Amino acid sequence: MKEFVLNGAPVKMWAKLIDHKAWLELNNLCSLPFLFHHVALMPDAHGGVGMPIGGVLAARKVVVPNAVGVDIGCGMCAVKTDIPVESIPAEVLRKQIMRGIRKRIPLGMEHHKKAQDESLMPTGFDVDSMTVVKRQYVAALKQIGTLGGGNHFIELQRDEEGFLWVMLHSGSRNIGKQVCDYYATLAKNLNEKWFSSVNPEMQLAFLPVGTAEFKQYWDEMQYCVQFALANRKLMMEWILEVIAEAFPEAQFEPMINIAHNYAAWENHFGENVIVHRKGAVRAAEGVVGIIPGSQGTRSYIVEGLGNPDSFLSSSHGAGRCMSRTEAVNTLSLEEEIAKMDALNIVHGLRYQNDLDEAASAYKDIDEVMALQSDLVRIKVALSPVAVIKG
Repeated sequence: MKEFVLNGAPVKMWAKLIDHKAWLELNNLCSLPFLFHHVALMPDAHGGVGMPIGGVLAARKVVVPNAVGVDIGCGMCAVKTDIPVESIPAEVLRKQIMRGIRKRIPLGMEHHKKAQDESLMPTGFDVDSMTVVKRQYVAALKQIGTLGGGNHFIELQRDEEGFLWVMLHSGSRNIGKQVCDYYATLAKNLNEKWFSSVNPEMQLAFLPVGTAEFKQYWDEMQYCVQFALANRKLMMEWILEVIAEAFPEAQFEPMINIAHNYAAWENHFGENVIVHRKGAVRAAEGVVGIIPGSQGTRSYIVEGLGNPDSFLSSSHGAGRCMSRTEAVNTLSLEEEIAKMDALNIVHGLRYQNDLDEAASAYKDIDEVMALQSDLVRIKVALSPVAVIKG
């Protein structure tokens, strides 16, 4: 971990290197008048919108929508099975399990043609009082149980004992984006009226505690966090049903779940502050988390060590080392396919545009894990068997 002062504020950084955009965003974070104590940057950090992905911002009495991001509640879930991977015939893996998953779960921009049952949606919220959620509710009924695009994935994996795991990465779909966009714009307009010292070009407009707008965003953000969890639960349920059709005697352990885009009230260094984790997961002592690599590399089930310097956080993955455009324009499709085939991984790399999520577009996950050995302890190492990308 590196410690230094930037723009007058302390920074604690676990990343070995970060891109130019992330440096500019880090500099902006360090200038915020409501910044608490220091900025923490995880080892997977890279440029985002307003705040770097892999950033942790603790703020006094404000919430910053762009420090949570557009995919509110996005996260990981994983389930261990008692099925030995070696017992799965290749034909069953490809034609029954992988095709079955693709048949049940819409990928990318696709959604269900029919609305899903309302009982699957988050409960305990007054949806009628929510500006964005109420407007998006009907559309969300067709999006729950869908993967989404970008770096979202479904992966079948093998642990060191040879057993099959299922890992899934997805978030709040369009409803989370709409909530972020609406309140980031609202915060920007209000900040201009308040003559805020925060430069609007930073894209770090805020909503203060005690205002109606803060409460409105906070309620809708919490709804999106729960919607994202409900989305992952439903997809995992369907995936396990597909596996159970092929292996009726299979047993499944309880699902592990952890989110990496949200804000929460927490106590750090003696004060109650709002911690924004954008592409970072909570790693309090004993908390079980998930840190995936890229397709073709290992992923890890971890246990938090409760390091106060990271605001009890760790990375949420390997982190990009090149942009999507750079990956598509510079990587070799043949070479990336050869890497996956050499590892005997069932994958969907077919076209040049698929390279935006190639393994070479990401940092080395094992180096990332080594850099945060003071943040988490590895419990289980998982190797990919088959991958479905959004």
